[in-house]
Amino acid sequence: MPKSIGDIKNSLDCQLGNRIVLKANGGRKKTIERCGVLTETYPSVFVVELDPEKHNFERVSYTYADVLTENVKVSFVEDELQQEVIAH
Repeated sequence: MPKSIGDIKNSLDCQLGNRIVLKANGGRKKTIERCGVLTETYPSVFVVELDPEKHNFERVSYTYADVLTENVKVSFVEDELQQEVIAH
């Protein structure tokens, strides 16, 4: 697992345009899973455009600190196989 925010950003920069699965901590032992495409990375956040048939809104953004503190787990989907890149 990357040890710094810079490492996480670099890992995500290499995956721009790829399908992504996010598992976010929703509080009170609740996990939220979202699927989409990694569309943009900025100095502090990354943006995922969500699948319209599965979600009520178009896009979501998270900070790299969310990934570092494991509030959000990121995995990429390649050819129907889910590959964890930044996760436990």
